[in-house]
Amino acid sequence: MSDVWQGTLALMVLKTLETMGPQHGYGVARRIEQTSGDRVSVNYGTLYPALLKLEQEGFIESEWGVSDNNRRAKYYRLTRAGRKKMRDEERQWQTTTTIMARFLAPQEEDA
Repeated sequence: MSDVWQGTLALMVLKTLETMGPQHGYGVARRIEQTSGDRVSVNYGTLYPALLKLEQEGFIESEWGVSDNNRRAKYYRLTRAGRKKMRDEERQWQTTTTIMARFLAPQEEDA
């Protein structure tokens, strides 16, 4: 397993909340790991500061609730601003991956 690439965790969190609806931190971490095919390991020391930052920026909101195992847990959900941020970040990543694919693809030699 590898750690999350710099700058990708926020997008993974936003996309997870868009797909799954409100989730607590443990649920977000598990879903990210599951979606990556267990190729990404989410460190809680990284996840919770990212959640806090996204909340402070207005991209997610939180409220206390009860988890499946009857424990108190903070649930996070996407805001309208978070949906816009996610779409903007997705476009940037699609552009970046398209550009990188050109560099990583085998180059035809000039004839």
